[in-house]
Amino acid sequence: MKSDINRLKEEFFRLYGDRDTEPVLFYSPGRVNLIGEHTDYNGGYVFPCALDFGTTLLVRLSSGQEIRMNSLNFPGEVVIPIALNYMPIPKSWTNYPVGVINEFARKGIGAPAMEMLFTGDIPNGAGLSSSASIEMVTAVAMNELTGAGLEMMEMVKMGQKAENGFVGMNCGIMDQFAVGFGRANHAINLNCDTLAYRYAPVNLGDRRLVITNTNKRRGLTDSKYNERRAECENAVALISVHRPVRNLSELNVNDLWMIDSYIPDLAVRKRAKHIITENGRTLDAIKALENNDIELFGRLMNESHDSLCNDYEVTGTELDTLVYEGRKLPGVVGTRMTGAGFGGCTVSIVESEHVDGFISRLGEIYTAKTGLRADFYLPGIGDGARRI
Repeated sequence: MKSDINRLKEEFFRLYGDRDTEPVLFYSPGRVNLIGEHTDYNGGYVFPCALDFGTTLLVRLSSGQEIRMNSLNFPGEVVIPIALNYMPIPKSWTNYPVGVINEFARKGIGAPAMEMLFTGDIPNGAGLSSSASIEMVTAVAMNELTGAGLEMMEMVKMGQKAENGFVGMNCGIMDQFAVGFGRANHAINLNCDTLAYRYAPVNLGDRRLVITNTNKRRGLTDSKYNERRAECENAVALISVHRPVRNLSELNVNDLWMIDSYIPDLAVRKRAKHIITENGRTLDAIKALENNDIELFGRLMNESHDSLCNDYEVTGTELDTLVYEGRKLPGVVGTRMTGAGFGGCTVSIVESEHVDGFISRLGEIYTAKTGLRADFYLPGIGDGARRI
């Protein structure tokens, strides 16, 4: 890690000069959601954990009236004049950090002139929250450099507002929450309606988490993500005519009859069914993990993917190939898509002795069926956004 930081500092000094003034170092992880998909913006339950790879930010105060941003992942420098109200730059990665800076400005906390260098090892567009990682590392840095003294909960909410209002992605709060509140070797049992949460140890014994990247890129704002959210809101409006509800997560499996009775559109019925049943699966899965019943946890992961495929319809050929072919392989306890879908990643629990075979064989099958090459990661579960 020390050698990596030294290399980053060398790049920082190459870009900005002045070797006598050290930059400050901040870090923010990616995240993977173990179960509870698309429930967050429906006020439901999720079960994410922070990963041990993410985004690193070197930042230094400077003179003048501008913020200079560079990234080792994207070419070119972007210079942002300090303002009271910032505007998005079309299709620029800088909208994620600038959106957060804009949220600070809206609170009357102006940004200082800064030199910033971002770098990360989260695959872009893979559904592992590279955007939330950039947002939260920026929030933690801004909080310290300005002396704002904001609590992590407030910064998490600001990160979500930045992505909703500035970037234009109508996401729930799970990503920023997991990135901000992550704890090593724990997942977060989060109620996205109340933001009540507790940590649950992730003890998989002789099994490993395996994340598989389809390498099918998709921009969330260009996908059907926002369409699914609108369909869920439509379901709530239709049900509320007969029984007042604020979100679908106020219902449980005993209320599924309402879907057929009150929602005429088949697609909207299916979306509502997924949310209601996924909340139940998530709570059952958390209980299974706490009872060290990893086999049950894996079965619930499988059921989650089936619902995302058949009822929520957010998987697609690439994700389904990884999941349904992966289930046939030795040692696979459970596997499902994770993230928004339409590409991105799967998360699997695989017996340690079978991990190498799983990676080798599934990679071969996936390429043969899709023409794409999958990437595999064996992550640890790490801590949340912080100064290093």
